Amino acid sequence: MGPWVWSAYKAYNELLREKIKKRFDQQEGPWMDQLAGLLVELVNARWEGGRAGDKAETEILAKLNKLLGE
Repeated sequence: MGPWVWSAYKAYNELLREKIKKRFDQQEGPWMDQLAGLLVELVNARWEGGRAGDKAETEILAKLNKLLGE
């Protein structure tokens, strides 16, 4: 009976995890989309480097600080 109980417990936790993820996506999804976009821009600016990359990185970090302050 042990493995079946463990399987049921695992399935319950997976279902709960999915429901929590859906709730977070509903409430925080748009904000997280903005955050993800800024992080991608930041990585790209660091990849480019040079003066243009440094200036872009500073601007992106300012946007990121503003977003995180909301």
